[in-house]
Amino acid sequence: MNEDAFNISVRKFLKDFGVTAQREIEKTVYAAVSSGKLRGNETLKARARLEIAGLPTAVVIEHDITLA
Repeated sequence: MNEDAFNISVRKFLKDFGVTAQREIEKTVYAAVSSGKLRGNETLKARARLEIAGLPTAVVIEHDITLA
């Protein structure tokens, strides 16, 4: 295994995931505030699950997202 190639590949995946997830969260929250579904002062419970095909590991990360 090439450690450098592996590290770069994992970092690219995480960067892509982070950027995409942030855009989707922002888009969804802005739409919910605009439609009145959210007031804009809530704290939202967020959960992300990472699975890698062929590996037995599943990681769940939970965190609060505060809007105000």
